[in-house]
Amino acid sequence: MLSSPQLEKKRFIDLFCGIGGMRLAFEAAGCECVFSCDWDKYAQITYKKNFGELPKGDIRKVSASDVPNHEILVGGFPCQPFSISGVSKKNSLHVPHGFRDKTQGTLFFEIKRIIAEKRPHAFVLENVKHLLRHDKGKTIDVIYESLRDDLKYRVYPPIVLDAKSFVPQHRERVFIIGFREPMRFFPPIIRDREPKFRKILDQEPPEKYILTEHLWRYLQDYAKKHRAAGNGFGYGLVDLDGVSRTLSARYYKDGSEILIPRGPNQIPRRLTPRECARLMGFPEWFQIPVSDTQAYRQFGNSVVVPLVTVVARQVVRALESPTDGETQFPAFRPKQLSLTAVS
Repeated sequence: MLSSPQLEKKRFIDLFCGIGGMRLAFEAAGCECVFSCDWDKYAQITYKKNFGELPKGDIRKVSASDVPNHEILVGGFPCQPFSISGVSKKNSLHVPHGFRDKTQGTLFFEIKRIIAEKRPHAFVLENVKHLLRHDKGKTIDVIYESLRDDLKYRVYPPIVLDAKSFVPQHRERVFIIGFREPMRFFPPIIRDREPKFRKILDQEPPEKYILTEHLWRYLQDYAKKHRAAGNGFGYGLVDLDGVSRTLSARYYKDGSEILIPRGPNQIPRRLTPRECARLMGFPEWFQIPVSDTQAYRQFGNSVVVPLVTVVARQVVRALESPTDGETQFPAFRPKQLSLTAVS
């Protein structure tokens, strides 16, 4: 037990936990996971194999009162459309409007209701960068109004971070971070380490990961057709001394966004699941108990662990350094989309 209460392990809950990338990051920052939730049965298998516990299923069926008390709420929630109807129409139909109405039916609402009841000291929400432009900025507007104006949290402007300083992959994600009380929070300063792609590769990958002649010909013809039309669609052969495109959940289909060159006149191959794990910054001990198809989906949907770790450490540092004065966050109104980008 640590001597100072402030320095005791911060408890966190892992919502939309997937295979546990966020958990690995916050545990690396000295925190303790007390609850996890994800409805994907294959992600649950991988999570249990590595952490010894089965996440709860559908978050919509989890009562907030059943969620353990915690200091930090963590969630990489899916981005679903936010339906915002006119107040006058709602009034005419005698239907309540306001925060609950604007987010009801979306998975963000599930985060909101848990924050509202449990009142954690902080939250860290992660999503794709496109969230900032989704529905012409209305989605991020609703999120910030909900967290800041309705829940009365001090919310930092969205922080856009690229994982390429930690892993050889261009992968931009947005983090929304808020605190219940005034805190001295500073976004992480990330320096470009320029990792090389070749360092994540297996020495002798199985031949089954080499594309078939038919698929390779199809990808080449597809790229040629779109080049002729002036489009940028096509496969991506990796520069082994550089970084790759973003690994997506659709990688299992053909692997086209990240193909590994094998030499002149040789058909390229796709990544192995273990190489995907390294590309996402997962440790070597992390077990992959599911099929290749599910593994590709899981890593493509996950987070880059070392990137989230630096975010987690800054949040923990802020919680251990409260201030009596009001938090001086940069002014941010969602409709302006004046993003805080860190590279």
